[in-house]
Amino acid sequence: MEEINNIEVVPCTESNYLKPFRVHYNQNGTKKSWDFMRTHDSVSVLIFNTTSHCFVLVKQFRPAVYMCEWEKAKMQPPRAEEKTEEGAAEAAAAESQEGQSASAGESSSQWPPASAGVTYELCAGLVDKPDLPLEEIARQEVLEECGYDVPASKLKRITSYRSGVGVTGAKQTMFYAEVSDDNCVGAGGGEPREGELIEVVKVPLHEAMTFAYDERIPKTMGVIFSFIWFHNNMSPKYKISTNV
Repeated sequence: MEEINNIEVVPCTESNYLKPFRVHYNQNGTKKSWDFMRTHDSVSVLIFNTTSHCFVLVKQFRPAVYMCEWEKAKMQPPRAEEKTEEGAAEAAAAESQEGQSASAGESSSQWPPASAGVTYELCAGLVDKPDLPLEEIARQEVLEECGYDVPASKLKRITSYRSGVGVTGAKQTMFYAEVSDDNCVGAGGGEPREGELIEVVKVPLHEAMTFAYDERIPKTMGVIFSFIWFHNNMSPKYKISTNV
């Protein structure tokens, strides 16, 4: 998962997932404009294994996160030990990069490690099958990504909300699913034909809130919110502290 190379940044002229637009409008007599992306809505699932009393998350490489970290790294001044090396290599680097594009010519040492783009997330997927109810889409994602076969009728709807309100405004609907080891029918890992490379991760219930608030662990807001929801609504059922 964390072996990333041959990175090249190019303009995105066509996509099956994102379509850029600019809207012009008047608000309280003031003329305004805003750039936004149209994209699919999505579903996410908080999975709790009742056999081992742990949450089942997914871990995967996110190029957008990685590129944000790369941009941040470019703004940082080089460390003292790097400056001497840069001076010695500057001429050779300029010669070797001559004629290459800016993205392809970036020295590999300038790219952060691939782990900079790895995040912990809820099992989730796009709502790109209009003929299927959200519960069925969520059920399929749980099976593909995490290997648990759960009937759609067993999925509990938590809530829906808007994500990326400044850029996409897409809606995500979150579900809760209780599974046991008996429901596990595969290893998960996503759909290789779609380029997915997913690692299934288990977080013990008693470590959940520590995990949620640990800023050193890269995670989505969905993980944090869903753990809090579980603590407020489900923890008394299991009589186990979530370590708030």
